[in-house]
Amino acid sequence: MMAPTPQDDTSKDHPVAASPLRIVITDSDFSSIDIEQDIARANTVDLTLAHCRTEDEVIAAARDADGILVQYAPITRRVLSALPRLRAVGRYGVGVDTIDVPAATANRVAVCNVPDYGTEDVSDHAIALALSLARGVTHLDRRVRRGEHALAPVQPLHRFSTRVFGVVGLGLIGAATGRKAKALGYTVIGSDPMFQAGTTTEDGIRVTSFEELVATADVISLHVPLNAHTHHLVNASVLGKAKPGAVLVNTCRGGVVDTAALVGALTTGQLKAAGLDVFEEEPLPRTSPLLQLDNVTLTPHAAWYSEESYGELKRRTLENVLDACSGRTPRNILNPEVLDSAVHTA
Repeated sequence: MMAPTPQDDTSKDHPVAASPLRIVITDSDFSSIDIEQDIARANTVDLTLAHCRTEDEVIAAARDADGILVQYAPITRRVLSALPRLRAVGRYGVGVDTIDVPAATANRVAVCNVPDYGTEDVSDHAIALALSLARGVTHLDRRVRRGEHALAPVQPLHRFSTRVFGVVGLGLIGAATGRKAKALGYTVIGSDPMFQAGTTTEDGIRVTSFEELVATADVISLHVPLNAHTHHLVNASVLGKAKPGAVLVNTCRGGVVDTAALVGALTTGQLKAAGLDVFEEEPLPRTSPLLQLDNVTLTPHAAWYSEESYGELKRRTLENVLDACSGRTPRNILNPEVLDSAVHTA
């Protein structure tokens, strides 16, 4: 038998290294991706930032990607079918309404989110909006700036301890909002299809039907995902049944509320006020009638943000995708069944 050549020995002792994982951030409105870049360098990952808005742009940017991180770009059946190398999609946030999860599962692509990164922050923001409305803070501020000092435009105001705070959706954020409202003295009720009306949650929130909550709550705070069942959950019919003088707070998804119906209820006085952090169209168009109403407090989809939540969101979104691409079980995955089958390769 012939002795191996030096070249043969070299190939045996030093096998060719596998290509590093390629991760593409399809879109991001964050000020930087420094946190993601630090994690990528530490894990020898090829990380690229794109600026995708359409299916075609996602396909072009991620054609040879092992994983993608997405904020708002569409991850549809067509996109997933065009990316045979793709193993994981990580969503910056909780909701995955722009990702076709069944199609991802069919293509054996893991879909990950970060469901609890902003629990404290969003619930804090919901409470802040509710209290601002309950005390007429932003309305009074606007009038003082115009040299007007009367209380009449915000009257009547009531003590929190005499009011009912209704939480629609008793998941992590809704439950946290309810706990904080209770601590302020509100009587708190909640509705959620996962809880039976007439029961009480671990946090001491009395569960009612959605209809009873709408009819009795002085504050209606929304904490549900956007899907086919919740789209325009709050519509003209629902608002017409709201308790006179009630206020609405929305920090979940804009599409949960029918904007035209909301404007109508605020204009006629059926609702006293609304605090909105999310809108059906974002950013909120300058032509939106909401901007013309004094009894609305608006913030720019900012409820999720604190320095702590910002870092946690960016870190965990990438870590989930790295785990899925490397054959490990991510901390958060919506379709774990894809991990039961063999990891597919390009």
